Amino acid sequence: MKPSKPLLLDGCTGEGGGQLARLACALAAVTSRPIRIINVRGNRDRGTGLKSQHVSAIEWLAKATEAEVDGLSVGSRTLEFRPRAPPTALKERKVVITAESHGASTLLILQAVFPYLLFSGNENGDPIELEIHGSTNPSFSPSYEYLDQVLLPTLQERFGIVVERQLKNRAWTTGPLSRGTIWLKFQPIPPGQTLRLVKPWNEKRQPGDLDKVKRIDVSILVPYAMLDPMEEAMVEYLGPEFLGAEINFVLKEESGHDARMYVLTVAYSESGLRWGRDFLYDRKRKGKQIRTISKEIAKTVTKRLWEQTAVHTAAVDEYLQDQLVVFQALAEGRTTYWSRETERLDAEAQPDRAKDINEVDQDLEDLHLNKRMKRDKAHEPFGFGSTHAITARWVTSELMPTVQWFNNGTICEGAGISLDL
Repeated sequence: MKPSKPLLLDGCTGEGGGQLARLACALAAVTSRPIRIINVRGNRDRGTGLKSQHVSAIEWLAKATEAEVDGLSVGSRTLEFRPRAPPTALKERKVVITAESHGASTLLILQAVFPYLLFSGNENGDPIELEIHGSTNPSFSPSYEYLDQVLLPTLQERFGIVVERQLKNRAWTTGPLSRGTIWLKFQPIPPGQTLRLVKPWNEKRQPGDLDKVKRIDVSILVPYAMLDPMEEAMVEYLGPEFLGAEINFVLKEESGHDARMYVLTVAYSESGLRWGRDFLYDRKRKGKQIRTISKEIAKTVTKRLWEQTAVHTAAVDEYLQDQLVVFQALAEGRTTYWSRETERLDAEAQPDRAKDINEVDQDLEDLHLNKRMKRDKAHEPFGFGSTHAITARWVTSELMPTVQWFNNGTICEGAGISLDL
């Protein structure tokens, strides 16, 4: 029997931003579990409470799940969401969500509704088409390019989730406002089946393994006069840091306004791993020449990519880590995208565990849990990674108590959600 009393979540916990509300509502919709969130986005310095993108996503989820909702308005700091209809009850196959605000992120709306739609398979095997209207290249949010080149390819390679997608109209939150559109089509999980990992992250990586980066894809969205200087600057900075790597410019597009300057780099290893790092220029430009700004952007994004591939020890980039948590938690079986070096660093910080490092290495490779694998306490945000990642793990554990995390969040034993008609 589903609990009648809503699960209480404090929106100031961990990262304390919109991610907590989006993920909590997404999982509540999948599991039909009522939730109550207080202090929504309570850690934000500039404006707390729900934003337009949250309201747009939760409004659609409320309609789809026949939910009772309280506090669903822009600026609200308390939200109660009580879904009743499971994903398999969804009749709608062509979904359109239009954010009231032009600046609302289409990608963040997608984060909130995608888990529900992913489990909305029907007996006919009908696909889902999803169209979202809002901003496609907003500040403080993933870009469409990141979705297209990093997140969705990873979901396909690792979980078998194949998503057709198209950028119908681009829209920014800098310069003149307009409403953009993204379109996606995918096959939801059939009733009675679970989400499964189809290809594990098993590359052994050590800090400094730059020779494993064989290719870097670069996307440039800048004013017309900056297109060539930006390309030259990227070659100038990427070349020395990633010797021998092929540099491909997969997108060079005029941004349409002097305030819109964005670059995405995606590095590929010899075994097919990918790491994305980007930079939406948000610094003072007064008095700076085009080539000066181009070099500043190139230097920044190159440094970020180098740190991600050479210093950090996860097989996915920092931004992707928190976005994958929900799929790890929903899936059946064990998953990890962390390397052995992560556990080694942890052992160095905890000498009493160092003697077990060889056994831990083998566990991470094979994902065979034994007595040396330490189960994480999930009553608060935990584990390695960004504040977004550790908060996401906590939210999944609160909504789905059968999810288990081990070794500072590096290994997940998913809930194996399966829904019947």
